[in-house]
Amino acid sequence: MDADDVARLRSVINKLSRRFNVAATDEELTPAQASALALVASRGPLSLAQLTSMEGLNPTMVSRIVGRLVDSGLVHRIQNPDDLRAGVVEITADGEATNERIKEARGAVVSDYLDRLSPEDRSSILHVLPALEALANEVGTAGP
Repeated sequence: MDADDVARLRSVINKLSRRFNVAATDEELTPAQASALALVASRGPLSLAQLTSMEGLNPTMVSRIVGRLVDSGLVHRIQNPDDLRAGVVEITADGEATNERIKEARGAVVSDYLDRLSPEDRSSILHVLPALEALANEVGTAGP
């Protein structure tokens, strides 16, 4: 891809990301907190080490994010009785509800904007969806 195409794709991703972040802030969460909550909801319970690896953040930041989620009642920590330094983070019922609201709000953003496009443009997006999923998977497995 040439530099102009890369810049256009980056611009689209950034605009969508900003719109998605509104769903998190509407729930009084930062985007990083919403992301961690979504991971715990979909893949949890998770250790802090697993969450750190998946998010690509430093352990101190993940600890702060989890602390905020615990304080908000969205997740709780389960200690390992054999190693009190280790444990996992598990989503609560309130966390599940909050995560669902964020997912629904983000889905509504996509749906609303897709509805504004021509049928041809919607079809084009669906056609390239597998390639975008492959790109997202590469981003998810690449180091920070």
